[in-house]
Amino acid sequence: MQKWYHIIPKNTGLSIYAWIIFCILPFYFIFRTAGTWEIIFGILMIFLFFTAYRVSFLSKDWTVYLSVGTEMIISLVMTVLIGYVYFALFLAFYIGNIQHKAGFITLYVVHLVTTIAAVTIGFFTQNEIFLSQLPFIVFSVIGVILLPLTIYFRNKREALENQLHAANQKISQLVVLEERQRIARDLHDTLGQKLSMIGLKSDLAGKLVDLKPDKAKNEINDIQQTARMALKEVREMVSSMKGAKLEDEITRVREMLKTARIDFHVVGNPELTNTPLFVENVLSMCLKEAVTNVVKHSEASSCTVIITPSAEEIVIEVQDNGIGMVNKHGTYTENGLQGMRERLEFVNGSMAINSESGTTLTIRVPKVIQRTKQEGLM
Repeated sequence: MQKWYHIIPKNTGLSIYAWIIFCILPFYFIFRTAGTWEIIFGILMIFLFFTAYRVSFLSKDWTVYLSVGTEMIISLVMTVLIGYVYFALFLAFYIGNIQHKAGFITLYVVHLVTTIAAVTIGFFTQNEIFLSQLPFIVFSVIGVILLPLTIYFRNKREALENQLHAANQKISQLVVLEERQRIARDLHDTLGQKLSMIGLKSDLAGKLVDLKPDKAKNEINDIQQTARMALKEVREMVSSMKGAKLEDEITRVREMLKTARIDFHVVGNPELTNTPLFVENVLSMCLKEAVTNVVKHSEASSCTVIITPSAEEIVIEVQDNGIGMVNKHGTYTENGLQGMRERLEFVNGSMAINSESGTTLTIRVPKVIQRTKQEGLM
């Protein structure tokens, strides 16, 4: 439900100026009447309607139906006596914002039936006035039919989208938590036992170093072997976390785009040969970031990944048919592209963006990583 001060409805397909005209029109119809008492009565009804309309946005439970009922009565009186039917559009907007299904259906049916009945009666009691504004009356009746349904289902859709967004955020948090717990378990299983063994053998070696030096040396050798084994397992674990083959990343990208309902096509073979694992790891991370940008920012319906390996370099193009992104301010920082550039520079790679029709992100990485002088001495 909107706030009480939203007397003029928003996002209904009508310009705000049209709603202002609907607010001013009743005064025109009132001053067309001849008698002073009719004018006073009409102005009183107008202020009473908008007062009730404001109160309806503050109402809860049964008071909502009381205020809407009061507005309906005023709208019917204005339609039959003065020929002003446009208050029905304000009511239609308000009814569309009612979340309770039974209340919405009840008020919608009552409002529709009473509006059509009042318009029919008005053609007999205010024939000249109704005929002079016939197109606008037809438009108002159509609005009474369609406007509540449009707003009601739009609000339902927005509520579902908000729930989906909240659920996705919760899932992301749970995934991060699960990953942390998995890393903690792996570290405990990998290092916990071996560090305990190293501690025990260190204490034992310290006690034996004077009494039995040979046994102390054996214990020290066991400590060294255990430490090397623990270091190897930690490296393997870190490598499994960081290392990602392009073929496996394509599978994850496919699932991501499928969830986002974006068509996905792959051109070329993602199974790279004669390519250093580190280079393939960088390509995989860049591909993941590029496709994440497609899902988050492009509003695309299709995404194509083109893999073109050669003897000297590997070229990957990520194409989408979205709104484009190269002209947006702060794109490189906000969308993570600056991080991609830094990774690619580390392996002497490059990146280019073309946003003429959708967005095409081109990644180039040489197969041979040139070592710096400092790296060669290490």
